[in-house]
Amino acid sequence: MNLMDWHRRIERHTGLLVFGIIAVTSVGGLVQIVPSLFQTSLSTPVAGLEPYPPLALEGRDIYIRESCSVCHSQQVRPLLAEVMRYGATSKAGEFVYDRPFLWGSKRTGPDLHRIGGKYSDAWHRLHFMDPRAVVPSSIMPAYRWLAERDADTGGSIQNRMRALQLLGHPYTDRDIYFAPQRLAGKSELDALIAYLQMLGVSRPEGG
Repeated sequence: MNLMDWHRRIERHTGLLVFGIIAVTSVGGLVQIVPSLFQTSLSTPVAGLEPYPPLALEGRDIYIRESCSVCHSQQVRPLLAEVMRYGATSKAGEFVYDRPFLWGSKRTGPDLHRIGGKYSDAWHRLHFMDPRAVVPSSIMPAYRWLAERDADTGGSIQNRMRALQLLGHPYTDRDIYFAPQRLAGKSELDALIAYLQMLGVSRPEGG
């Protein structure tokens, strides 16, 4: 039986076709997943990297809730044009405490991985309240309501930190106990700005 006969036989037999698809995708998946289990750079934080403190962690959840990753990526690729515009190339060790990753794939707005410390808190606050006031060509919508909402109104920050602690994030019991106090009197806008100010601050040596 030649190759064409085998091909026709598989196409006409649903069970064989399904088995073939599963086999091929399984091999492809293993080729990608297994090496990553032994790649220490994916689980070893770069020097100086710390888990997000409560306010920034809350801000990260707001960033996800507001779908900021739809328009903004968080990965500076090793391309000259990107490095010149956004900063040092992103490294795997910088994302050890990111669950889930927010690399993104679309840039309606600029990449944000090196945004930390680039602008003041006041600049970010004005940018969220009225984007065109600081970037006349911006098409980003305003997020004024974030300034009116209290951070962690659901009171879940401690539960989230405990879950991350179980996953290996080095939060201490003291960090978790005092987390609600770190959010007291803070707005969602304060939290989101705190998160942005941490992005890309810990860079690999030579980065």
